[in-house]
Amino acid sequence: MININLLSEICKTPGAPGFEQKIRAQVLEIVTPLCDEVRVDAMGNVIALKKGKESKKVMCAAHMDEISFIVSHIDDEGFIRFQPLGGFDPKTLTAQRVIIHGKKDVMGAMGGKPIHIMTPEEKSKGPKMEDYSIDTGMSKEELEKWVSVGDPITRERELIEMGDCVNAKSIDNRVSVFILLETLRELKDTEIAYDFYAVFTVQEEVGLRGAYPSAHAINPDFGINLDTTIAYDTPGSQAHEAVTRLGNGTAIKVLDGRTICDYRMVKFMKETADKHKIKWQAEILPRGGTDTAAIQRAADGSIAGGISIPTRNLHQVIEMCNKADVKACIDLMKACLIEMGDYDWSFK
Repeated sequence: MININLLSEICKTPGAPGFEQKIRAQVLEIVTPLCDEVRVDAMGNVIALKKGKESKKVMCAAHMDEISFIVSHIDDEGFIRFQPLGGFDPKTLTAQRVIIHGKKDVMGAMGGKPIHIMTPEEKSKGPKMEDYSIDTGMSKEELEKWVSVGDPITRERELIEMGDCVNAKSIDNRVSVFILLETLRELKDTEIAYDFYAVFTVQEEVGLRGAYPSAHAINPDFGINLDTTIAYDTPGSQAHEAVTRLGNGTAIKVLDGRTICDYRMVKFMKETADKHKIKWQAEILPRGGTDTAAIQRAADGSIAGGISIPTRNLHQVIEMCNKADVKACIDLMKACLIEMGDYDWSFK
Protein backbone atom coordinates (compact mmCIF):
# COMPACT_ATOMS: atom_id res chain seq x y z
CA MET A 1 0.00 0.00 0.00
CA ILE A 2 2.80 2.45 0.92
CA ASN A 3 6.59 2.25 0.74
CA ILE A 4 7.38 1.30 4.35
CA ASN A 5 11.13 1.11 3.79
CA LEU A 6 11.27 4.69 2.51
CA LEU A 7 9.05 5.98 5.31
CA SER A 8 11.26 4.21 7.85
CA GLU A 9 14.44 5.78 6.46
CA ILE A 10 12.87 9.25 6.43
CA CYS A 11 11.70 8.89 10.05
CA LYS A 12 15.11 7.64 11.18
CA THR A 13 17.17 10.40 9.55
CA PRO A 14 18.01 13.11 12.12
CA GLY A 15 16.85 16.70 11.66
CA ALA A 16 16.57 18.87 14.77
CA PRO A 17 15.21 22.39 14.19
CA GLY A 18 18.06 24.43 12.74
CA PHE A 19 20.11 21.27 12.11
CA GLU A 20 18.23 19.71 9.18
CA GLN A 21 21.36 18.92 7.12
CA LYS A 22 20.93 15.13 6.88
CA ILE A 23 17.19 15.03 6.21
CA ARG A 24 17.61 17.87 3.70
CA ALA A 25 20.27 15.88 1.83
CA GLN A 26 17.97 12.87 1.74
CA VAL A 27 15.05 14.95 0.43
CA LEU A 28 17.23 16.57 -2.24
CA GLU A 29 18.42 13.20 -3.51
CA ILE A 30 14.85 11.93 -3.90
CA VAL A 31 13.10 15.08 -5.12
CA THR A 32 15.59 16.38 -7.70
CA PRO A 33 14.70 13.91 -10.50
CA LEU A 34 10.98 14.41 -9.86
CA CYS A 35 10.82 18.18 -10.48
CA ASP A 36 11.74 20.79 -13.05
CA GLU A 37 13.68 23.05 -10.67
CA VAL A 38 15.06 22.55 -7.16
CA ARG A 39 16.77 25.08 -4.92
CA VAL A 40 17.64 25.57 -1.26
CA ASP A 41 17.02 29.00 0.25
CA ALA A 42 19.15 30.79 2.85
CA MET A 43 17.27 29.22 5.77
CA GLY A 44 17.61 25.71 4.38
CA ASN A 45 14.11 25.16 3.00
CA VAL A 46 14.04 22.87 -0.04
CA ILE A 47 11.87 24.43 -2.76
CA ALA A 48 11.03 22.07 -5.63
CA LEU A 49 9.00 23.26 -8.64
CA LYS A 50 6.90 21.08 -10.92
CA LYS A 51 5.56 23.26 -13.73
CA GLY A 52 1.87 23.24 -14.56
CA LYS A 53 -0.32 24.26 -17.49
CA GLU A 54 -0.87 27.78 -16.11
CA SER A 55 1.32 30.20 -14.21
CA LYS A 56 -0.78 30.42 -11.05
CA LYS A 57 1.14 29.06 -8.09
CA VAL A 58 0.33 26.36 -5.56
CA MET A 59 2.57 25.91 -2.52
CA CYS A 60 2.54 22.77 -0.39
CA ALA A 61 4.66 22.65 2.76
CA ALA A 62 5.85 19.66 4.76
CA HIS A 63 8.27 20.49 7.56
CA MET A 64 11.44 18.41 7.79
CA ASP A 65 12.41 19.14 11.39
CA GLU A 66 11.53 16.99 14.39
CA ILE A 67 11.14 17.88 18.07
CA SER A 68 14.61 17.56 19.56
CA PHE A 69 17.04 18.95 22.13
CA ILE A 70 20.31 20.88 22.22
CA VAL A 71 23.26 20.41 24.59
CA SER A 72 23.37 23.29 27.08
CA HIS A 73 25.87 22.00 29.68
CA ILE A 74 28.22 19.10 30.45
CA ASP A 75 28.84 18.67 34.18
CA ASP A 76 31.98 17.42 35.90
CA GLU A 77 30.72 13.83 35.90
CA GLY A 78 29.98 13.87 32.18
CA PHE A 79 26.20 14.20 32.43
CA ILE A 80 24.56 16.34 29.74
CA ARG A 81 21.97 19.00 30.45
CA PHE A 82 19.82 20.14 27.55
CA GLN A 83 17.20 22.54 26.29
CA PRO A 84 14.21 21.35 24.24
CA LEU A 85 13.71 22.30 20.61
CA GLY A 86 9.96 22.02 20.27
CA GLY A 87 7.14 21.02 22.57
CA PHE A 88 7.68 18.13 24.98
CA ASP A 89 5.56 16.61 27.73
CA PRO A 90 8.34 15.91 30.29
CA LYS A 91 6.90 12.56 31.37
CA THR A 92 7.53 11.16 27.88
CA LEU A 93 11.31 11.51 28.39
CA THR A 94 11.55 8.76 31.00
CA ALA A 95 13.70 5.78 29.99
CA GLN A 96 14.37 7.00 26.45
CA ARG A 97 17.52 6.74 24.36
CA VAL A 98 18.79 9.73 22.43
CA ILE A 99 21.58 10.45 19.94
CA ILE A 100 23.89 13.44 20.43
CA HIS A 101 25.14 14.64 17.05
CA GLY A 102 28.62 15.98 17.77
CA LYS A 103 31.90 15.27 16.00
CA LYS A 104 30.46 11.77 15.88
CA ASP A 105 27.08 10.40 16.93
CA VAL A 106 27.01 9.47 20.62
CA MET A 107 24.24 7.39 22.18
CA GLY A 108 22.77 8.60 25.46
CA ALA A 109 20.06 7.62 27.93
CA MET A 110 17.58 10.00 29.54
CA GLY A 111 17.49 9.52 33.29
CA GLY A 112 16.15 11.08 36.46
CA LYS A 113 15.76 10.37 40.16
CA PRO A 114 14.84 6.70 40.83
CA ILE A 115 11.32 6.21 42.19
CA HIS A 116 12.78 4.15 45.06
CA ILE A 117 14.26 7.25 46.69
CA MET A 118 11.63 9.83 45.77
CA THR A 119 9.78 11.53 48.59
CA PRO A 120 5.97 11.13 48.67
CA GLU A 121 5.72 14.74 47.51
CA GLU A 122 8.01 14.08 44.54
CA LYS A 123 6.00 11.00 43.57
CA SER A 124 2.76 12.98 43.55
CA LYS A 125 4.08 15.65 41.19
CA GLY A 126 4.65 15.30 37.49
CA PRO A 127 8.28 15.41 36.27
CA LYS A 128 9.84 18.63 35.02
CA MET A 129 12.24 19.00 32.11
CA GLU A 130 15.06 20.01 34.46
CA ASP A 131 14.69 16.71 36.36
CA TYR A 132 16.33 14.89 33.47
CA SER A 133 19.92 14.54 32.32
CA ILE A 134 21.58 12.46 29.62
CA ASP A 135 24.07 9.73 30.53
CA THR A 136 26.46 8.57 27.81
CA GLY A 137 28.52 6.28 30.01
CA MET A 138 31.58 8.47 29.38
CA SER A 139 33.65 10.68 31.61
CA LYS A 140 33.60 14.41 30.93
CA GLU A 141 37.10 14.23 29.47
CA GLU A 142 36.17 11.47 27.01
CA LEU A 143 32.77 12.95 26.15
CA GLU A 144 34.18 16.38 25.31
CA LYS A 145 36.34 14.83 22.59
CA TRP A 146 33.10 14.33 20.68
CA VAL A 147 30.36 16.52 22.13
CA SER A 148 30.14 20.28 22.74
CA VAL A 149 27.58 22.74 24.04
CA GLY A 150 25.30 23.60 21.10
CA ASP A 151 25.23 20.12 19.54
CA PRO A 152 21.75 18.87 18.58
CA ILE A 153 20.17 15.78 20.12
CA THR A 154 17.50 13.60 18.50
CA ARG A 155 15.50 10.67 19.80
CA GLU A 156 16.34 7.04 18.99
CA ARG A 157 13.52 4.69 17.95
CA GLU A 158 12.99 2.43 14.92
CA LEU A 159 9.81 2.37 12.83
CA ILE A 160 7.77 -0.81 13.12
CA GLU A 161 4.50 -1.99 11.60
CA MET A 162 1.71 -2.72 14.09
CA GLY A 163 -1.42 -4.17 12.52
CA ASP A 164 -2.78 -1.61 10.07
CA CYS A 165 -0.46 1.08 11.42
CA VAL A 166 3.12 2.26 11.58
CA ASN A 167 4.70 3.29 14.87
CA ALA A 168 7.86 5.40 15.22
CA LYS A 169 9.44 8.58 16.48
CA SER A 170 9.13 11.64 14.23
CA ILE A 171 6.01 10.54 12.36
CA ASP A 172 5.44 14.26 13.04
CA ASN A 173 6.28 15.35 10.47
CA ARG A 174 8.28 12.87 8.42
CA VAL A 175 5.11 11.14 7.27
CA SER A 176 4.23 14.42 5.50
CA VAL A 177 7.68 14.59 3.90
CA PHE A 178 7.00 11.05 2.68
CA ILE A 179 3.52 11.98 1.39
CA LEU A 180 4.83 15.00 -0.51
CA LEU A 181 7.65 12.99 -2.10
CA GLU A 182 5.30 10.16 -3.06
CA THR A 183 2.79 12.63 -4.53
CA LEU A 184 5.54 14.08 -6.72
CA ARG A 185 6.61 10.58 -7.72
CA GLU A 186 3.06 9.65 -8.78
CA LEU A 187 2.73 12.93 -10.71
CA LYS A 188 6.09 12.59 -12.48
CA ASP A 189 4.56 12.11 -15.93
CA THR A 190 1.18 13.74 -15.24
CA GLU A 191 0.12 17.22 -16.29
CA ILE A 192 -1.11 19.42 -13.44
CA ALA A 193 -3.15 22.60 -13.45
CA TYR A 194 -0.78 25.16 -11.94
CA ASP A 195 2.91 25.58 -11.08
CA PHE A 196 3.43 23.46 -7.99
CA TYR A 197 5.98 24.43 -5.36
CA ALA A 198 6.71 21.51 -3.02
CA VAL A 199 8.47 23.06 -0.04
CA PHE A 200 10.21 21.01 2.64
CA THR A 201 10.45 23.55 5.43
CA VAL A 202 12.76 23.97 8.41
CA GLN A 203 12.20 25.00 12.04
CA GLU A 204 8.43 24.50 12.12
CA GLU A 205 8.54 23.00 15.61
CA VAL A 206 9.99 26.20 17.06
CA GLY A 207 7.57 28.65 15.48
CA LEU A 208 6.95 28.05 11.74
CA ARG A 209 10.21 29.87 11.05
CA GLY A 210 11.09 28.35 7.70
CA ALA A 211 7.65 28.54 6.13
CA TYR A 212 7.27 32.30 6.44
CA PRO A 213 10.20 33.35 4.20
CA SER A 214 9.51 30.60 1.67
CA ALA A 215 5.83 31.56 1.45
CA HIS A 216 6.71 35.23 0.98
CA ALA A 217 9.28 34.39 -1.71
CA ILE A 218 6.86 32.18 -3.66
CA ASN A 219 3.75 34.31 -2.94
CA PRO A 220 1.39 31.46 -3.89
CA ASP A 221 -2.19 31.84 -5.09
CA PHE A 222 -3.09 28.59 -3.33
CA GLY A 223 -1.61 26.82 -0.33
CA ILE A 224 -1.89 23.31 1.09
CA ASN A 225 -0.03 22.28 4.22
CA LEU A 226 0.79 18.69 5.15
CA ASP A 227 1.18 17.88 8.83
CA THR A 228 0.08 15.42 11.48
CA THR A 229 -2.86 16.06 13.76
CA ILE A 230 -4.19 14.62 17.01
CA ALA A 231 -6.04 11.33 17.04
CA TYR A 232 -7.19 11.10 20.66
CA ASP A 233 -9.41 8.12 19.98
CA THR A 234 -8.02 5.91 22.74
CA PRO A 235 -9.58 4.64 26.00
CA GLY A 236 -10.52 7.48 28.34
CA SER A 237 -11.17 10.00 25.57
CA GLN A 238 -14.52 11.65 25.00
CA ALA A 239 -15.98 11.74 21.48
CA HIS A 240 -15.63 15.52 21.24
CA GLU A 241 -11.94 15.33 22.23
CA ALA A 242 -10.83 12.97 19.48
CA VAL A 243 -10.14 15.65 16.79
CA THR A 244 -9.58 12.76 14.34
CA ARG A 245 -9.65 8.96 14.43
CA LEU A 246 -7.20 6.45 12.99
CA GLY A 247 -8.60 4.56 10.02
CA ASN A 248 -11.24 7.19 9.20
CA GLY A 249 -9.24 8.57 6.29
CA THR A 250 -7.29 11.70 5.49
CA ALA A 251 -8.19 14.75 7.57
CA ILE A 252 -9.25 17.96 5.83
CA LYS A 253 -8.26 20.87 8.05
CA VAL A 254 -11.00 23.35 8.91
CA LEU A 255 -9.02 25.24 11.51
CA ASP A 256 -6.26 25.04 14.06
CA GLY A 257 -4.94 27.42 16.70
CA ARG A 258 -3.19 29.62 14.11
CA THR A 259 -5.40 29.37 11.01
CA ILE A 260 -9.00 29.38 9.83
CA CYS A 261 -8.71 27.62 6.50
CA ASP A 262 -10.26 29.28 3.46
CA TYR A 263 -13.76 27.85 3.11
CA ARG A 264 -13.25 27.55 -0.66
CA MET A 265 -10.24 25.27 -0.18
CA VAL A 266 -12.09 23.18 2.41
CA LYS A 267 -15.08 22.79 0.08
CA PHE A 268 -12.83 21.95 -2.87
CA MET A 269 -10.99 19.27 -0.90
CA LYS A 270 -14.22 17.69 0.36
CA GLU A 271 -15.76 17.61 -3.10
CA THR A 272 -12.57 16.23 -4.65
CA ALA A 273 -12.33 13.50 -2.02
CA ASP A 274 -15.96 12.51 -2.55
CA LYS A 275 -15.55 12.49 -6.35
CA HIS A 276 -12.60 10.09 -6.12
CA LYS A 277 -14.09 8.04 -3.26
CA ILE A 278 -11.24 9.02 -0.94
CA LYS A 279 -12.12 8.47 2.71
CA TRP A 280 -11.90 11.73 4.69
CA GLN A 281 -12.77 13.35 8.00
CA ALA A 282 -12.90 16.98 9.10
CA GLU A 283 -10.21 18.34 11.44
CA ILE A 284 -10.89 21.07 13.97
CA LEU A 285 -7.81 21.42 16.16
CA PRO A 286 -8.49 23.86 19.02
CA ARG A 287 -4.84 24.53 19.88
CA GLY A 288 -1.51 24.29 18.12
CA GLY A 289 -0.46 25.67 14.77
CA THR A 290 1.11 24.50 11.53
CA ASP A 291 2.81 25.95 8.47
CA THR A 292 -0.69 26.53 7.08
CA ALA A 293 -0.56 29.86 8.93
CA ALA A 294 2.58 30.98 7.14
CA ILE A 295 1.29 29.95 3.71
CA GLN A 296 -2.01 31.75 4.24
CA ARG A 297 -0.15 34.91 5.27
CA ALA A 298 2.11 35.08 2.20
CA ALA A 299 2.77 38.53 0.72
CA ASP A 300 -0.60 38.80 -1.05
CA GLY A 301 -2.35 36.13 1.02
CA SER A 302 -3.36 32.76 -0.39
CA ILE A 303 -6.37 30.47 -0.56
CA ALA A 304 -4.99 28.03 1.98
CA GLY A 305 -5.96 24.80 3.64
CA GLY A 306 -4.41 21.65 5.02
CA ILE A 307 -4.34 17.90 4.59
CA SER A 308 -3.61 16.31 7.95
CA ILE A 309 -2.57 12.83 8.99
CA PRO A 310 -4.39 11.46 12.07
CA THR A 311 -1.72 10.43 14.60
CA ARG A 312 -1.88 8.94 18.08
CA ASN A 313 0.67 9.77 20.80
CA LEU A 314 1.89 12.98 19.16
CA HIS A 315 5.29 14.31 20.29
CA GLN A 316 6.26 10.93 21.72
CA VAL A 317 8.55 8.22 20.37
CA ILE A 318 5.56 5.94 19.76
CA GLU A 319 3.63 8.10 17.31
CA MET A 320 1.22 5.97 15.31
CA CYS A 321 -0.69 6.49 12.07
CA ASN A 322 -2.76 4.24 9.84
CA LYS A 323 -1.28 3.13 6.52
CA ALA A 324 -4.59 3.51 4.67
CA ASP A 325 -4.94 7.08 6.00
CA VAL A 326 -1.46 7.88 4.67
CA LYS A 327 -2.39 6.52 1.23
CA ALA A 328 -5.60 8.57 1.30
CA CYS A 329 -3.53 11.71 1.91
CA ILE A 330 -1.37 10.97 -1.14
CA ASP A 331 -4.46 10.30 -3.24
CA LEU A 332 -6.18 13.53 -2.18
CA MET A 333 -3.07 15.66 -2.68
CA LYS A 334 -2.60 14.22 -6.17
CA ALA A 335 -6.26 14.71 -7.17
CA CYS A 336 -6.30 18.29 -5.88
CA LEU A 337 -3.25 19.27 -7.93
CA ILE A 338 -4.70 17.78 -11.11
CA GLU A 339 -8.15 19.33 -10.73
CA MET A 340 -7.56 22.76 -9.16
CA GLY A 341 -7.71 24.50 -12.53
CA ASP A 342 -11.29 23.38 -13.17
CA TYR A 343 -12.71 24.75 -9.89
CA ASP A 344 -14.54 28.06 -9.42
CA TRP A 345 -12.49 29.88 -6.77
CA SER A 346 -14.61 33.04 -6.69
CA PHE A 347 -16.18 34.24 -3.44
CA LYS A 348 -19.76 33.04 -3.15
